[in-house]
Amino acid sequence: MSTRRRLFIQLVPVAGGGLLAGRAWSQAMVDEKDPQAAALGYVADAAKVDKAKYPKFAAGQACASCALFQAKAGAASGPCPLFPAKQVSAKGWCSAYAKKP
Repeated sequence: MSTRRRLFIQLVPVAGGGLLAGRAWSQAMVDEKDPQAAALGYVADAAKVDKAKYPKFAAGQACASCALFQAKAGAASGPCPLFPAKQVSAKGWCSAYAKKP
C-alpha cells in the first residue's frame, strides 16, 4: 500500500470526527419564541421568569442546575433533550426544570 493511500485512510476518520464535533459547537441557541420553548415557558435568563404564570419557579433555579442540562459544569450553554439540535443558556429556565440530584 502506498504511503499516500495509508495517510488518506488514516485521516478520513479523524476529519469526520472533527466535522461532527464542529456541528455540536455550531448548534443554534433556542429562541424563546420557538413553539416548544414558548410551551415550556423557556427564557434565556431565569431572572425574567413570569413568576405569576410559573409559581413553581424558585430563585436559584436555572438550566445549569437542571438534571436535563447536558453541558459540562461552568459552560455558558449546552444541549437539552427537550430542544433537539439546539443549545439552551445555562442561565435559562423552563417549566420542565428538575433539580440535579
